[in-house]
Amino acid sequence: MRVDDNAVVVGASHAAVQLVISLRQNGWLGSITVISEEPYMPYQRPPLSKAYLSGILEEDRLALRAVETYKTLNVSFKLGCRVEHLDTENKILILDSQEKISFTKLALCTGARVRRLDLPGGDLQGVHYLRTMDDVKAIRQSASTSKRAVIIGGGYIGLEAAASLSKLGISVTVMETEPRLLQRVASQQVSEFYKRLHQEEGVEVKLNSMAVALHSGESGRNVGSVLCNDGAVIGADMVIIGVGVIPNTELAGEAGLTIDNGIVVNEFAQTSHPDIVAAGDCTFHPNPLLKKSLRLESVPNASEQAKAAAASLCGIKKAYSELPWFWSDQFDVKLQIAGISQGYTEAVVRGDTSIGRSFAVFYIKNQQIIAADCINRPKDFMVAKKLISQQSTIDVAALVDEGIEIKTLIN
Repeated sequence: MRVDDNAVVVGASHAAVQLVISLRQNGWLGSITVISEEPYMPYQRPPLSKAYLSGILEEDRLALRAVETYKTLNVSFKLGCRVEHLDTENKILILDSQEKISFTKLALCTGARVRRLDLPGGDLQGVHYLRTMDDVKAIRQSASTSKRAVIIGGGYIGLEAAASLSKLGISVTVMETEPRLLQRVASQQVSEFYKRLHQEEGVEVKLNSMAVALHSGESGRNVGSVLCNDGAVIGADMVIIGVGVIPNTELAGEAGLTIDNGIVVNEFAQTSHPDIVAAGDCTFHPNPLLKKSLRLESVPNASEQAKAAAASLCGIKKAYSELPWFWSDQFDVKLQIAGISQGYTEAVVRGDTSIGRSFAVFYIKNQQIIAADCINRPKDFMVAKKLISQQSTIDVAALVDEGIEIKTLIN
Protein backbone atom coordinates (compact mmCIF):
# COMPACT_ATOMS: atom_id res chain seq x y z
CA MET A 1 0.00 0.00 0.00
CA ARG A 2 1.20 3.47 -0.92
CA VAL A 3 0.07 6.99 -0.08
CA ASP A 4 -0.67 7.69 -3.75
CA ASP A 5 -3.08 4.73 -4.00
CA ASN A 6 -6.74 5.64 -4.50
CA ALA A 7 -9.57 3.49 -3.18
CA VAL A 8 -13.00 4.32 -4.59
CA VAL A 9 -16.27 3.06 -3.14
CA VAL A 10 -19.42 3.17 -5.27
CA GLY A 11 -22.45 3.53 -3.03
CA ALA A 12 -22.90 5.13 0.40
CA SER A 13 -24.54 2.17 2.09
CA HIS A 14 -24.02 0.39 5.41
CA ALA A 15 -21.45 -1.77 3.62
CA ALA A 16 -19.64 1.29 2.26
CA VAL A 17 -19.30 2.93 5.67
CA GLN A 18 -17.95 -0.19 7.32
CA LEU A 19 -15.61 -0.70 4.38
CA VAL A 20 -13.96 2.72 4.65
CA ILE A 21 -13.58 2.34 8.41
CA SER A 22 -12.01 -1.10 7.98
CA LEU A 23 -9.72 0.17 5.23
CA ARG A 24 -8.08 2.60 7.65
CA GLN A 25 -8.01 0.00 10.41
CA ASN A 26 -6.15 -2.33 8.04
CA GLY A 27 -3.55 0.32 7.26
CA TRP A 28 -4.74 1.81 3.96
CA LEU A 29 -2.53 4.86 3.39
CA GLY A 30 -3.96 6.30 0.19
CA SER A 31 -7.02 8.38 -0.50
CA ILE A 32 -10.59 7.07 -0.11
CA THR A 33 -13.48 8.43 -2.17
CA VAL A 34 -17.15 7.45 -1.79
CA ILE A 35 -19.51 8.11 -4.72
CA SER A 36 -23.27 8.09 -4.15
CA GLU A 37 -26.30 8.80 -6.32
CA GLU A 38 -28.17 10.13 -3.31
CA PRO A 39 -27.52 13.68 -2.06
CA TYR A 40 -27.24 12.55 1.57
CA MET A 41 -24.35 11.44 3.71
CA PRO A 42 -24.65 7.73 4.63
CA TYR A 43 -27.74 7.02 6.69
CA GLN A 44 -29.43 4.07 8.40
CA ARG A 45 -31.95 2.31 6.19
CA PRO A 46 -33.76 -0.07 8.61
CA PRO A 47 -35.54 2.77 10.48
CA LEU A 48 -36.97 4.18 7.25
CA SER A 49 -40.01 1.88 7.26
CA LYS A 50 -40.28 1.95 11.05
CA ALA A 51 -39.30 4.81 13.37
CA TYR A 52 -38.63 7.39 10.64
CA LEU A 53 -41.89 6.73 8.79
CA SER A 54 -43.92 6.86 11.99
CA GLY A 55 -42.23 10.10 13.06
CA ILE A 56 -40.51 8.70 16.15
CA LEU A 57 -37.06 9.28 14.63
CA GLU A 58 -36.13 12.40 12.69
CA GLU A 59 -33.66 12.78 9.84
CA ASP A 60 -30.81 14.18 11.92
CA ARG A 61 -30.71 10.94 13.92
CA LEU A 62 -30.43 8.66 10.89
CA ALA A 63 -26.74 9.35 10.19
CA LEU A 64 -24.62 6.19 10.20
CA ARG A 65 -21.62 8.12 11.49
CA ALA A 66 -20.94 11.69 12.51
CA VAL A 67 -19.38 13.87 9.81
CA GLU A 68 -16.32 14.26 12.05
CA THR A 69 -15.69 10.52 11.76
CA TYR A 70 -15.19 10.77 8.00
CA LYS A 71 -12.92 13.79 8.45
CA THR A 72 -10.81 11.82 10.90
CA LEU A 73 -10.60 8.93 8.43
CA ASN A 74 -9.80 11.37 5.61
CA VAL A 75 -12.65 10.10 3.43
CA SER A 76 -14.06 12.34 0.70
CA PHE A 77 -17.57 12.12 -0.74
CA LYS A 78 -19.07 12.80 -4.15
CA LEU A 79 -22.82 12.96 -3.53
CA GLY A 80 -25.59 13.18 -6.11
CA CYS A 81 -23.34 11.53 -8.70
CA ARG A 82 -24.10 8.49 -10.80
CA VAL A 83 -21.37 6.24 -12.16
CA GLU A 84 -22.25 5.64 -15.80
CA HIS A 85 -19.34 3.48 -16.87
CA LEU A 86 -16.63 1.31 -15.32
CA ASP A 87 -13.47 0.86 -17.39
CA THR A 88 -11.72 -2.05 -15.69
CA GLU A 89 -8.78 -2.10 -18.10
CA ASN A 90 -7.75 1.50 -17.42
CA LYS A 91 -9.26 1.57 -13.91
CA ILE A 92 -11.44 4.58 -14.56
CA LEU A 93 -14.97 5.46 -13.50
CA ILE A 94 -16.98 7.85 -15.68
CA LEU A 95 -19.71 9.81 -13.89
CA ASP A 96 -22.93 11.18 -15.35
CA SER A 97 -21.22 14.58 -15.39
CA GLN A 98 -18.54 12.99 -17.63
CA GLU A 99 -15.98 13.48 -14.86
CA LYS A 100 -13.40 10.68 -14.84
CA ILE A 101 -12.12 9.20 -11.59
CA SER A 102 -9.21 6.80 -11.55
CA PHE A 103 -8.76 4.12 -8.92
CA THR A 104 -6.14 1.73 -7.68
CA LYS A 105 -8.72 -0.41 -5.90
CA LEU A 106 -12.50 -0.35 -6.26
CA ALA A 107 -15.35 -1.45 -3.99
CA LEU A 108 -18.86 -1.89 -5.34
CA CYS A 109 -21.48 -1.36 -2.64
CA THR A 110 -24.29 -0.61 -5.05
CA GLY A 111 -27.07 -2.26 -3.06
CA ALA A 112 -30.48 -2.93 -4.59
CA ARG A 113 -33.47 -1.02 -5.92
CA VAL A 114 -37.19 -1.62 -5.58
CA ARG A 115 -39.00 -3.92 -7.96
CA ARG A 116 -41.69 -1.86 -9.71
CA LEU A 117 -45.13 -2.98 -10.80
CA ASP A 118 -46.46 -2.11 -14.24
CA LEU A 119 -49.91 -1.07 -13.05
CA PRO A 120 -52.39 1.22 -14.79
CA GLY A 121 -52.44 4.36 -12.65
CA GLY A 122 -49.03 3.59 -11.18
CA ASP A 123 -47.87 7.13 -11.94
CA LEU A 124 -50.63 8.83 -9.94
CA GLN A 125 -49.69 11.08 -7.05
CA GLY A 126 -49.79 9.30 -3.73
CA VAL A 127 -48.35 6.06 -5.13
CA HIS A 128 -45.05 5.22 -3.45
CA TYR A 129 -42.23 2.73 -3.18
CA LEU A 130 -40.09 2.49 -0.05
CA ARG A 131 -36.33 2.24 -0.28
CA THR A 132 -34.61 5.60 0.16
CA MET A 133 -34.90 8.61 2.44
CA ASP A 134 -36.55 10.59 -0.37
CA ASP A 135 -39.09 7.78 -0.77
CA VAL A 136 -40.07 8.01 2.89
CA LYS A 137 -40.13 11.80 2.87
CA ALA A 138 -42.72 11.58 0.10
CA ILE A 139 -44.65 8.90 2.01
CA ARG A 140 -44.69 11.04 5.14
CA GLN A 141 -46.01 13.96 3.11
CA SER A 142 -48.84 11.81 1.75
CA ALA A 143 -49.55 10.38 5.20
CA SER A 144 -50.02 13.86 6.63
CA THR A 145 -53.20 14.30 4.57
CA SER A 146 -54.38 10.70 4.21
CA LYS A 147 -57.06 8.74 6.03
CA ARG A 148 -56.81 5.50 4.04
CA ALA A 149 -53.73 3.62 2.82
CA VAL A 150 -53.29 0.44 0.83
CA ILE A 151 -50.08 -1.57 1.07
CA ILE A 152 -49.44 -3.83 -1.92
CA GLY A 153 -47.22 -6.67 -0.69
CA GLY A 154 -47.33 -8.62 2.56
CA GLY A 155 -43.60 -9.01 3.11
CA TYR A 156 -41.60 -7.41 5.90
CA ILE A 157 -41.34 -3.97 4.28
CA GLY A 158 -45.06 -3.91 3.59
CA LEU A 159 -45.98 -5.03 7.09
CA GLU A 160 -43.58 -2.56 8.72
CA ALA A 161 -45.05 0.26 6.65
CA ALA A 162 -48.55 -0.88 7.58
CA ALA A 163 -47.67 -0.81 11.29
CA SER A 164 -46.08 2.65 11.00
CA LEU A 165 -49.04 4.16 9.15
CA SER A 166 -51.51 2.54 11.52
CA LYS A 167 -49.72 4.20 14.44
CA LEU A 168 -50.37 7.53 12.70
CA GLY A 169 -54.11 6.86 12.82
CA ILE A 170 -54.47 5.92 9.15
CA SER A 171 -56.82 3.12 8.14
CA VAL A 172 -54.60 0.52 6.45
CA THR A 173 -55.30 -2.43 4.15
CA VAL A 174 -52.55 -4.91 3.25
CA MET A 175 -52.91 -6.84 -0.02
CA GLU A 176 -50.95 -10.05 -0.54
CA THR A 177 -51.13 -12.23 -3.66
CA GLU A 178 -50.18 -15.41 -1.79
CA PRO A 179 -52.48 -17.44 0.51
CA ARG A 180 -50.59 -16.14 3.55
CA LEU A 181 -48.32 -13.32 4.64
CA LEU A 182 -44.55 -13.85 4.46
CA GLN A 183 -45.13 -17.11 2.60
CA ARG A 184 -41.69 -17.21 0.99
CA VAL A 185 -39.72 -16.59 4.18
CA ALA A 186 -41.65 -17.88 7.19
CA SER A 187 -43.62 -20.83 8.52
CA GLN A 188 -47.39 -21.11 8.65
CA GLN A 189 -47.27 -20.32 12.38
CA VAL A 190 -45.39 -17.05 11.88
CA SER A 191 -47.64 -16.07 8.97
CA GLU A 192 -50.77 -16.65 11.04
CA PHE A 193 -49.33 -14.69 13.95
CA TYR A 194 -48.62 -11.63 11.83
CA LYS A 195 -52.09 -11.79 10.33
CA ARG A 196 -53.54 -11.86 13.85
CA LEU A 197 -51.20 -9.11 15.06
CA HIS A 198 -52.17 -6.70 12.31
CA GLN A 199 -55.86 -7.48 12.58
CA GLU A 200 -55.73 -6.90 16.34
CA GLU A 201 -54.19 -3.50 15.62
CA GLY A 202 -56.95 -2.59 13.17
CA VAL A 203 -55.18 -3.39 9.87
CA GLU A 204 -57.26 -5.17 7.24
CA VAL A 205 -55.45 -8.09 5.60
CA LYS A 206 -56.55 -9.31 2.17
CA LEU A 207 -54.90 -12.57 1.05
CA ASN A 208 -54.99 -14.08 -2.45
CA SER A 209 -55.53 -10.51 -3.57
CA MET A 210 -53.81 -8.79 -6.48
CA ALA A 211 -53.98 -5.14 -7.52
CA VAL A 212 -54.83 -4.85 -11.22
CA ALA A 213 -55.22 -1.07 -11.50
CA LEU A 214 -55.01 2.15 -9.53
CA HIS A 215 -57.72 4.72 -10.11
CA SER A 216 -57.59 8.44 -9.48
CA GLY A 217 -59.72 10.33 -7.00
CA GLU A 218 -61.79 13.44 -7.58
CA SER A 219 -58.77 15.59 -8.46
CA GLY A 220 -57.80 13.27 -11.30
CA ARG A 221 -54.17 13.48 -10.20
CA ASN A 222 -54.03 11.64 -6.86
CA VAL A 223 -54.76 7.95 -6.32
CA GLY A 224 -58.27 7.35 -5.03
CA SER A 225 -58.77 3.59 -5.10
CA VAL A 226 -57.26 0.20 -5.88
CA LEU A 227 -59.02 -2.29 -8.16
CA CYS A 228 -58.45 -5.92 -7.10
CA ASN A 229 -58.44 -9.07 -9.22
CA ASP A 230 -61.71 -10.20 -7.61
CA GLY A 231 -63.44 -6.99 -8.68
CA ALA A 232 -63.32 -5.39 -5.23
CA VAL A 233 -62.45 -1.70 -5.02
CA ILE A 234 -60.51 -0.42 -2.00
CA GLY A 235 -60.54 3.30 -1.29
CA ALA A 236 -57.07 4.77 -0.84
CA ASP A 237 -55.62 8.22 -0.36
CA MET A 238 -52.15 6.72 -0.68
CA VAL A 239 -50.59 3.44 -1.84
CA ILE A 240 -47.24 1.88 -0.94
CA ILE A 241 -45.92 -0.91 -3.16
CA GLY A 242 -43.48 -3.35 -1.55
CA VAL A 243 -42.85 -6.36 -3.79
CA GLY A 244 -39.15 -6.97 -3.38
CA VAL A 245 -35.89 -5.57 -4.71
CA ILE A 246 -33.47 -6.08 -7.60
CA PRO A 247 -29.69 -6.04 -7.03
CA ASN A 248 -27.87 -3.20 -8.78
CA THR A 249 -25.48 -5.21 -10.95
CA GLU A 250 -25.65 -3.32 -14.24
CA LEU A 251 -22.43 -1.34 -13.75
CA ALA A 252 -20.50 -4.48 -12.84
CA GLY A 253 -22.11 -6.58 -15.57
CA GLU A 254 -21.39 -4.07 -18.34
CA ALA A 255 -17.78 -3.98 -17.16
CA GLY A 256 -17.48 -7.73 -17.59
CA LEU A 257 -17.58 -8.83 -13.97
CA THR A 258 -19.28 -12.16 -13.28
CA ILE A 259 -22.98 -11.79 -12.42
CA ASP A 260 -25.34 -14.46 -11.07
CA ASN A 261 -28.24 -13.21 -8.94
CA GLY A 262 -25.86 -10.46 -7.86
CA ILE A 263 -22.20 -9.60 -8.28
CA VAL A 264 -20.39 -12.88 -7.75
CA VAL A 265 -17.72 -12.74 -5.04
CA ASN A 266 -15.67 -15.31 -3.16
CA GLU A 267 -15.34 -15.70 0.61
CA PHE A 268 -12.94 -12.74 0.62
CA ALA A 269 -15.53 -10.49 -1.13
CA GLN A 270 -13.36 -10.44 -4.28
CA THR A 271 -15.03 -10.20 -7.69
CA SER A 272 -13.73 -11.73 -10.90
CA HIS A 273 -11.40 -8.70 -11.21
CA PRO A 274 -8.34 -8.81 -8.92
CA ASP A 275 -8.60 -5.14 -7.87
CA ILE A 276 -12.38 -4.96 -7.39
CA VAL A 277 -14.38 -6.15 -4.40
CA ALA A 278 -18.08 -5.96 -3.64
CA ALA A 279 -20.15 -6.08 -0.47
CA GLY A 280 -23.75 -5.90 0.68
CA ASP A 281 -27.13 -6.51 -0.93
CA CYS A 282 -25.67 -6.53 -4.45
CA THR A 283 -23.47 -9.61 -3.92
CA PHE A 284 -23.96 -13.31 -4.53
CA HIS A 285 -21.54 -14.92 -2.10
CA PRO A 286 -20.65 -18.29 -0.59
CA ASN A 287 -21.56 -19.05 3.02
CA PRO A 288 -19.68 -22.05 4.44
CA LEU A 289 -22.06 -22.34 7.39
CA LEU A 290 -25.02 -22.75 5.04
CA LYS A 291 -22.95 -24.67 2.48
CA LYS A 292 -24.28 -22.65 -0.46
CA SER A 293 -24.05 -19.30 -2.18
CA LEU A 294 -26.80 -16.74 -1.73
CA ARG A 295 -27.71 -13.08 -1.85
CA LEU A 296 -28.82 -11.40 1.38
CA GLU A 297 -30.64 -8.17 2.13
CA SER A 298 -29.28 -7.68 5.62
CA VAL A 299 -27.37 -4.95 7.45
CA PRO A 300 -25.33 -7.44 9.54
CA ASN A 301 -24.33 -9.28 6.37
CA ALA A 302 -23.35 -6.03 4.63
CA SER A 303 -21.20 -4.88 7.53
CA GLU A 304 -19.39 -8.19 8.05
CA GLN A 305 -18.81 -8.73 4.34
CA ALA A 306 -17.43 -5.19 4.09
CA LYS A 307 -14.76 -6.08 6.64
CA ALA A 308 -13.61 -8.94 4.41
CA ALA A 309 -13.71 -6.67 1.35
CA ALA A 310 -11.58 -4.00 3.03
CA ALA A 311 -9.06 -6.60 4.11
CA SER A 312 -8.79 -7.89 0.54
CA LEU A 313 -8.09 -4.39 -0.80
CA CYS A 314 -5.25 -4.18 1.72
CA GLY A 315 -3.81 -7.53 0.69
CA ILE A 316 -5.08 -9.34 3.77
CA LYS A 317 -7.01 -12.62 3.59
CA LYS A 318 -10.03 -12.37 5.89
CA ALA A 319 -12.75 -14.84 4.96
CA TYR A 320 -16.37 -13.88 5.48
CA SER A 321 -18.30 -16.61 7.27
CA GLU A 322 -21.20 -15.30 9.32
CA LEU A 323 -24.56 -16.75 10.24
CA PRO A 324 -27.21 -14.57 8.55
CA TRP A 325 -29.56 -12.75 10.91
CA PHE A 326 -32.27 -10.16 10.51
CA TRP A 327 -34.92 -8.28 12.47
CA SER A 328 -38.28 -6.59 12.02
CA ASP A 329 -40.16 -4.20 14.31
CA GLN A 330 -43.96 -4.00 14.03
CA PHE A 331 -46.17 -2.46 16.73
CA ASP A 332 -44.85 -3.81 20.07
CA VAL A 333 -43.30 -6.88 18.46
CA LYS A 334 -39.62 -7.43 17.69
CA LEU A 335 -38.94 -10.35 15.42
CA GLN A 336 -35.35 -11.64 15.38
CA ILE A 337 -34.41 -14.16 12.71
CA ALA A 338 -31.36 -16.42 12.78
CA GLY A 339 -30.29 -18.46 9.77
CA ILE A 340 -32.16 -19.17 6.52
CA SER A 341 -35.22 -21.39 6.77
CA GLN A 342 -35.27 -22.55 3.13
CA GLY A 343 -35.34 -26.34 2.89
CA TYR A 344 -36.58 -27.06 6.39
CA THR A 345 -38.57 -30.28 6.92
CA GLU A 346 -40.17 -29.44 10.26
CA ALA A 347 -41.10 -26.26 12.11
CA VAL A 348 -41.52 -26.59 15.87
CA VAL A 349 -42.79 -23.98 18.30
CA ARG A 350 -41.60 -22.95 21.74
CA GLY A 351 -44.45 -21.03 23.34
CA ASP A 352 -48.04 -20.40 22.26
CA THR A 353 -48.69 -18.83 18.86
CA SER A 354 -52.45 -18.51 19.32
CA ILE A 355 -52.41 -15.96 22.15
CA GLY A 356 -50.08 -13.19 23.29
CA ARG A 357 -47.07 -11.94 21.40
CA SER A 358 -44.13 -14.09 22.46
CA PHE A 359 -42.92 -17.39 21.01
CA ALA A 360 -40.17 -18.90 18.85
CA VAL A 361 -40.31 -21.13 15.79
CA PHE A 362 -37.33 -23.39 15.11
CA TYR A 363 -36.78 -24.77 11.61
CA ILE A 364 -35.40 -28.30 11.59
CA LYS A 365 -33.61 -30.30 8.90
CA ASN A 366 -31.82 -33.61 9.53
CA GLN A 367 -32.44 -33.15 13.29
CA GLN A 368 -30.48 -29.89 13.22
CA ILE A 369 -31.73 -26.33 13.66
CA ILE A 370 -31.12 -24.37 10.46
CA ALA A 371 -33.08 -21.23 11.38
CA ALA A 372 -35.30 -19.62 14.01
CA ASP A 373 -37.91 -16.87 14.14
CA CYS A 374 -38.05 -15.39 17.63
CA ILE A 375 -41.01 -13.16 18.50
CA ASN A 376 -40.20 -10.98 21.52
CA ARG A 377 -37.76 -13.71 22.65
CA PRO A 378 -34.24 -12.24 22.70
CA LYS A 379 -32.85 -15.07 24.86
CA ASP A 380 -34.18 -17.71 22.49
CA PHE A 381 -32.64 -15.78 19.59
CA MET A 382 -29.16 -15.72 21.16
CA VAL A 383 -29.35 -19.44 21.94
CA ALA A 384 -30.67 -20.20 18.45
CA LYS A 385 -27.68 -18.50 16.82
CA LYS A 386 -25.33 -20.73 18.81
CA LEU A 387 -27.31 -23.91 18.15
CA ILE A 388 -27.42 -23.22 14.40
CA SER A 389 -23.69 -22.53 14.29
CA GLN A 390 -22.93 -25.74 16.23
CA GLN A 391 -24.81 -27.81 13.63
CA SER A 392 -25.28 -30.56 16.17
CA THR A 393 -28.24 -32.94 16.49
CA ILE A 394 -30.94 -31.42 18.69
CA ASP A 395 -33.45 -32.92 21.12
CA VAL A 396 -36.63 -31.46 19.63
CA ALA A 397 -38.77 -32.41 22.63
CA ALA A 398 -36.44 -30.50 24.96
CA LEU A 399 -36.34 -27.59 22.52
CA VAL A 400 -40.10 -26.99 22.70
CA ASP A 401 -40.46 -27.74 26.42
CA GLU A 402 -40.58 -24.36 28.17
CA GLY A 403 -39.96 -26.13 31.45
CA ILE A 404 -36.39 -26.72 30.25
CA GLU A 405 -33.96 -23.79 30.13
CA ILE A 406 -33.18 -23.38 26.45
CA LYS A 407 -29.57 -22.38 27.16
CA THR A 408 -28.93 -25.87 28.58
CA LEU A 409 -29.23 -27.26 25.03
CA ILE A 410 -25.99 -25.55 23.99
CA ASN A 411 -23.08 -28.01 23.90
